Amino acid sequence: MKRILVAGELNVDLVFRDCQAFPAPGREVLAEDALVVPGSSSMICAMGLARLGNPVAFAGKVGVDGWGGFCVSALQGAGVDVTAVRRDSSLRTGITASFSTSTDRALVTFAGAIGALRAGDIDDALLGKADHLHVSSYYLQSALRPELKSLFARASALGLGTSLDPGFDPEQRWGNEWPCLLAEVDLFLPNDVELAGLSGCESVLDGLQALDNGRTRIVVKRGRHGCATLDGSGRLLESPAFAVDAVDSTGAGDSFDAGFLHAWLRGLPLVDAMRWGNACGALSTRGVGGTARQADAAEAKALLEAAP
Repeated sequence: MKRILVAGELNVDLVFRDCQAFPAPGREVLAEDALVVPGSSSMICAMGLARLGNPVAFAGKVGVDGWGGFCVSALQGAGVDVTAVRRDSSLRTGITASFSTSTDRALVTFAGAIGALRAGDIDDALLGKADHLHVSSYYLQSALRPELKSLFARASALGLGTSLDPGFDPEQRWGNEWPCLLAEVDLFLPNDVELAGLSGCESVLDGLQALDNGRTRIVVKRGRHGCATLDGSGRLLESPAFAVDAVDSTGAGDSFDAGFLHAWLRGLPLVDAMRWGNACGALSTRGVGGTARQADAAEAKALLEAAP
């Protein structure tokens, strides 16, 4: 099994479900349920990989506070190595509050330590203990972002594979650095909205072709439409989603990343890795939050074998 190092952000989600209405100034509303769950894309992916049986280590930063302790404990409970998670007394751990009604959802985020990780926090000794480096939430990791190309280059020089999930750009600027950055990336995992923003193209095929560099495998996540990539002739290769009784889609794309990487790093064919991603993304929606119902390998295999 390949050893995987996930470098990224850590935060918690405070989930208020089935609110009577959204909070308004001067008013209080009641929620039917409230939960505290692991919240960051990087954390959800790492826990999903570990749930599937992969050896995973995490590099990140949190505050010396209760939420930071929650994040570290959640990772440890999932079997993730947290030796490289630094607790910094000058930082406060990030928090997202999610308020849902029967028709919509609203989010409030305090970024806190989310953007504090730097490439220098990930030295060659740490990289040398891994076979693959995965990074999520490119736009949220403000300190790591300008140094990410050099980090990927160091990882590649040491023989590691590399993968990147860009996440959404809150400023929707998207940037023009992608041709340069993707030259150092083996596997790129945007969703369809992110692909459109990065490429400037409306169609998935045009977006994939616009970003294609002949080196990087780009797999676009399409939610209920499954996922897609380019085949060897530059045509669209699609894999359909799996139908499950979904409760909450939070983090489904991060669980897709875990499933795809699980198969990809074992040398399975591309079409099989796409199906593993779809299966793990779908199965993660069975519970509230991104990690409550992530699939283990047996559950994912059962879904894959049951589907036509």
